[in-house]
Amino acid sequence: MFASGGAVSIDAKTIAFYDTAAQRYADLTGHGHANKALKAFMALLPVGAEVLDLGCGPARASVHMRDAGFRPDPVDASVGMVTLANAAHQIGARLLTFDEIDMVAAYDGVWANFSLLHAPAQDLPRHLRAIATALRDGGVLHIAMKVGTGTQRDGIDRLYSYVSVAELDTLLTQAGFDVIATQEGREVGCAGTNDPFVAMQARKHA
Repeated sequence: MFASGGAVSIDAKTIAFYDTAAQRYADLTGHGHANKALKAFMALLPVGAEVLDLGCGPARASVHMRDAGFRPDPVDASVGMVTLANAAHQIGARLLTFDEIDMVAAYDGVWANFSLLHAPAQDLPRHLRAIATALRDGGVLHIAMKVGTGTQRDGIDRLYSYVSVAELDTLLTQAGFDVIATQEGREVGCAGTNDPFVAMQARKHA
């Protein structure tokens, strides 16, 4: 699910986990239906919207979006995840890192669900600006991050950059977004810990 970028900001240990544990991750996060956050995101999109699924992992969100009539573009930096997504869903997933986001007004929405949290904290502002540039005016971003401070590895050696709710709101505002919805909660992931998270929906300034 990790999609960070280039020789500078990509973390080899994090990528190695997703390459080797793609099926385990897919089994843990698998759902037969779109979750509440994805449904809320899709409800904000225009008919036939083009959507960047950033850090798509097994690409199940892209499958739900495709089934709903949207045109997803699933991307990930993990070869294992891209291979699994395409084998399971014939979804057209492709390799792309955060640093390779250079599209201009190409999408109506960006789904970045627990992917940008693997980027170095100092890179988040420029990644969010790149996402804003990739969106058309009025486009919608969904972003989910773990809540906390600093940067650290979890029990299975994935690197995380943590944010506070206020920090994420500020980052989005500075990148050219208006935050329109915020959800906070806790969730158990692959590492087995029950961690706090924040998810925000934001609209690019028209």
